[in-house]
Amino acid sequence: MPAIKQSSILNLKARVDIVDVVSRVVTLKRAGSKFKGLSPFNSEKTPSFFVSPEKGLFKCFSSGKAGDAISFVMETERLGFTEAVETLAQRYNVPLEYESGGMSKEQRSLRQQLFDLHEEAAQFFHDAFRASSGAGPFAREYWTKKRRFDLAVADDYRIGIAAPDGGRIAEHLQKKGFVEEALRQSGLFYVRQNGGLSPRFRGRLMIPIRDHQGRVVAFTARQLEITPKDDPTHEAKYVNSPETPVFTKGQLLFNLDRARHHAGRDTPFLMVEGQLDAIRCYTAGLTATIAPQGTGVTDTQLRLLHRYDAGLECLLDGDSAGQKAALRLLPLALKEGLEVRFLPLAALGAKIDPDELVRDRGAEAIHELRRHPVSAMAFAAGALAPDPQALSAQQTADVCRELFAIIREAPSEVAQSGYLAEVAKRLHLNRTALETDYRRFREQAERRASFRAPAPTPVPIPVAPPRDDEVPLPEAPEGHPGLDPDSVAGVVIPPDLDTPAGTVREADTATPATAFPSVEQDLLLVLLHFDSLGKALAQHIHHEWINTRHRAGRLLDRFLNDFAHDLWPGVNEVESVLEDPEDRNFVASLLFDPPSIEDPIKIANDGIRRMVSNFCEPQMRKIELEIAAKQGKFDADLILLLKTTEELRRLKLHPPLISHPV
Repeated sequence: MPAIKQSSILNLKARVDIVDVVSRVVTLKRAGSKFKGLSPFNSEKTPSFFVSPEKGLFKCFSSGKAGDAISFVMETERLGFTEAVETLAQRYNVPLEYESGGMSKEQRSLRQQLFDLHEEAAQFFHDAFRASSGAGPFAREYWTKKRRFDLAVADDYRIGIAAPDGGRIAEHLQKKGFVEEALRQSGLFYVRQNGGLSPRFRGRLMIPIRDHQGRVVAFTARQLEITPKDDPTHEAKYVNSPETPVFTKGQLLFNLDRARHHAGRDTPFLMVEGQLDAIRCYTAGLTATIAPQGTGVTDTQLRLLHRYDAGLECLLDGDSAGQKAALRLLPLALKEGLEVRFLPLAALGAKIDPDELVRDRGAEAIHELRRHPVSAMAFAAGALAPDPQALSAQQTADVCRELFAIIREAPSEVAQSGYLAEVAKRLHLNRTALETDYRRFREQAERRASFRAPAPTPVPIPVAPPRDDEVPLPEAPEGHPGLDPDSVAGVVIPPDLDTPAGTVREADTATPATAFPSVEQDLLLVLLHFDSLGKALAQHIHHEWINTRHRAGRLLDRFLNDFAHDLWPGVNEVESVLEDPEDRNFVASLLFDPPSIEDPIKIANDGIRRMVSNFCEPQMRKIELEIAAKQGKFDADLILLLKTTEELRRLKLHPPLISHPV
C-alpha cells in the first residue's frame, strides 16, 4: 500500500475535530478547557478519559492509552495507521495525496472504482436472489430448505445468486458508469481473446467477501444444481474471485469485519473452515467467528488477528487434511504471539461439520467443546505421536525435532519452557533430557541461520578538557614500549567493559508516564515541551550515554539524532512519523499536559548529570575489578585501564552542560 504524504496527514489532523471524532464513541462533557467521559477501553463509573481540543489529543488515565484522532480510530475501530487515515479522510471528505512511486492518480481512481463496483455487484446478485423470477425462487429455496438459513440472514450478508446465463451483469455495471478497465480487473469476468468479457460466475450462490473495514472486495461462489455444465469450474464446489488490486486471499479473513468488534481478551476468535460455517456460527451467537479464504492460514492473517489482543480457537474437522492445516498454522500463530487452542469435533463422537453441528445443536455444542479444549502443544504432540508408547527411541527423537521446530517460533522463553513441559508430559519423557535436546536443537538452528556479524566499533568517550589540578597518569615502566600517543589521545572503552550483569542503570522496560520516570523520560519531556532546546541537547548528549533498553531512551535517542541532522519534524508532527502505535501512545501521554517547569535548562542539565553518572559508574566499577585482577602487575593494559578510569571520572565530575542565555 503506497505511503500517504506527510502533508496530507497533517492537513487531515488540522481539519478534523478530535471532539467530533471521539463523540461518535464516547459521550463527552466539558471540563474546563478539556472534555471528559467514560473510558471506551475499560469499564468504569468515574470518568477518566479526557480530550484536549487545543492539542488535538486524548488521554485515558484508566488504560494509559493516549493519542490523536488517528490513534483513537485505530484503537476503537481496530485499524492500521494507513487504514485509519483513509477512514477519517473519507468520513470528513478530506482529500489525500500519496508519495511518488506509489499508485498514480488513475490507479487510485481505479482502486476506488473496484470497491464501488463490488458493492454494486453484491447488490445486483442480491436483487436477483430476492427476485420473484429467474433463479431467485430456486436460490431462496436452497437457502431456506437445504441450508436451513433464515432469509433475514441472506439480507444481512447480502447473499446473492448469479444467473445461469450470467444475468447481463456486464451491461448493468457499464450502465452504472464503471469503466471497462475496472470490469476487466474486478475478477468477475473472463477476458476473451477478442477482448470481450464473459461472466466468471454462473448459476452459483454468491457470498460477498468483505475486508475488515466492511468493504465488499470479492465473492465466494457455491456450486448449485443450476450451475451450467459448460462452466470452466463446474466441478469445484466453491470458487473464489481471483486476486485483484483490492483482494488478496492471504490477507483477509471472512467475517472479520464483524467478528473484530466482539473479540478481545475474554473472547477469542473462533476459526472455522468455510464461509457458511462462519455465517452459521455468527448468527447463532458465536459472534467472534471467522474463516480463511479457502487456502491455508497465512502469517499476514494471523498478524491481523494479533492486532485485536484476542486468542484463537480452531474448530477442527477430524480428517487428516484438517490436522495438517492446523499443524501448518501452529508455528505461524506462535511466532505472532497468538495463544491457540483447538476444539476437535471428534470429541462429540459423530463426524459432522460445524454448519450442521450448530444448526442442529446450537451454540451450546461449541460451548461444550470449549469446556475441554486441547492446547497448542498437546494438539501438536497428539497429531505427530497419537500413541507415544508405540514409538521407538529414534521415532520419538524425530517427533521431538518436529515439535522443537514449532516451539522455537514462540518469541517468549517462558512460553517455550511451558510448551516443553507439555511435550514431556504428553510423550512421557524426562523433562531435563528434553530441555537439553531442545537447547542443542536451537543452537544448531541458530548456527545454520546466522552469519558472522562485524565486531562492534569502540566508541570514544567524550571528555572535558583536562584541568590544571589533575594528577598525571603514571608513565610506562622502564624498558616498556609504552602506549601509542594516538591511542591514548582517543581512549576508548573496549566492548567487554559494558554494564556489569545485574547492574540497573534505569528502568529496562517501557515506563508508563505514571510510574517513576527515568532520566531519559525527564529529558524527553523537556525535549517535547521545549523543543527549542533540542539542538543544544543533541550537541551535549552522547549516544552512548542513553539507556535505549526502554521506550523513553529509544525515543530520546531517535529525536536527538533528528535534531543533530536537522530532521526534527516539530512537535505537532512527531506522532505522525512514529510507526509503533505504542510509541505514539507514549509520546501523546507526555504531550497531553504541559509540565510545571520554570527553568527547562536547569532540568535539562540535571538530567545530563544523572545520565552521565548512570553511564560512568558501572564502567568504573567494572574497570576496578579488572585492575584488582591484575594483582599489581604494571603493564600497558593497566595504564590503559587507569587512563579510562580517569577519563570517566573527569566526565562524571564535569559533564557538558547547556549554558543559560546571557
